[in-house]
Amino acid sequence: MARKILIVDDERAIVDILKYNLEKNDFETLCAFDGPEGLRLAREADPDLILLDIMLPGMDGFEVCRTLRDEGNNVPIIMITAREEETDKVFGLELGADDYITKPFSMREVVARVRTNMRRAATQAAPAEEPGNSINVRELTVDLDRRAVFKNGRELELTQREYELMKFFVQNPGKVVSRQELMTEVWQYEYFGDLRAVDVAVRRLREKVEDSPADPTYVMTKRGVGYYFAG
Repeated sequence: MARKILIVDDERAIVDILKYNLEKNDFETLCAFDGPEGLRLAREADPDLILLDIMLPGMDGFEVCRTLRDEGNNVPIIMITAREEETDKVFGLELGADDYITKPFSMREVVARVRTNMRRAATQAAPAEEPGNSINVRELTVDLDRRAVFKNGRELELTQREYELMKFFVQNPGKVVSRQELMTEVWQYEYFGDLRAVDVAVRRLREKVEDSPADPTYVMTKRGVGYYFAG
């Protein structure tokens, strides 16, 4: 069965280009040209991924993303924006978007991002490899069966991306990894030129696992190099 992608963008030329190229790569597409219609289709059509423009009539892409995440919908969302401001990108990631692409974009990059985000979502939905498998580090427990992280016995509310990041860190204690390496290992695609997504995800993870995010004891920074996990 073809995987279904919802395209939400008010520029019909952009929608037509995305639709043509995605269908050429064996994806099924649905299209919406404003925020409310995009939200309706996201709820009713159960797409495998959403390509979501930020500037939309009726309801902007940020609000569509926020609403879906508040409803517990974890469909992969790739934000599309014509604006270069870092604040747009960071805000989308903070709301729970999985990725972003800036116009003008290459279709090769779009297809690569779509495939990678779908592959990661499928991996996260797959059964755990070994029953009873968990990793304990001080107050933290990473339960690989339940794909959950606990602190002092209380489950933390992590997104799937934050869980994958935490899992990678605890499985590689003490190893200093660059942002490019994290992009490859956790995001599962090669470095495309903007690593802000890594910094945002690390900051959000610290806010949830650390007693004092400004003075972390688990997810540490190696200045000028990257991050490492202190076990």
